[in-house]
Amino acid sequence: MADTETTSVNRKADIISAAIEVFAEIGYFRATTAQVAERAKISQPYVFRFFSTKEELLLTALEVSWTRLIDSFRKVVDSTSPERLEPDLIQAYEDILNVYQNEILLQMQAQTIREESIREVMRQGFAEVRRIVLDAFGAAGIPNAEERTMLFLARGMLCNVSVALAMPELKDQ
Repeated sequence: MADTETTSVNRKADIISAAIEVFAEIGYFRATTAQVAERAKISQPYVFRFFSTKEELLLTALEVSWTRLIDSFRKVVDSTSPERLEPDLIQAYEDILNVYQNEILLQMQAQTIREESIREVMRQGFAEVRRIVLDAFGAAGIPNAEERTMLFLARGMLCNVSVALAMPELKDQ
């Protein structure tokens, strides 16, 4: 890859990271591409070189966050024994929540946005996570895999609320 291509890829990643931070901190609707550009230490027109709209930037940021979560869960499923599956998936999610908290906060915000393109990215992400967990629980012989998957996902949502509201006692249940 040529240096200019590498720089371009790095800049795009910088913009996405900045957008995740800005959107998570002040909200998608209040955030501007100028604020994202400032956080990424670039000019606002440079943001539009990669993303034609703020919504396109949000969609990409959401895809990045879902990819991180899905890849993490797949890694656990591929490398963990059946008896360690659920605790290791929980740990993987808690690690993401600790290290990439802004991505999870961004997903939480996106759940309330009524734009169909955003809703579709969120539906796809949730559906894939559910499928991975349900398939893994079934393959591991976990009884009541469907119900356990639902409880696993519900616990994840409660963890999100716990972090968003600074109420760690919700996670400690």
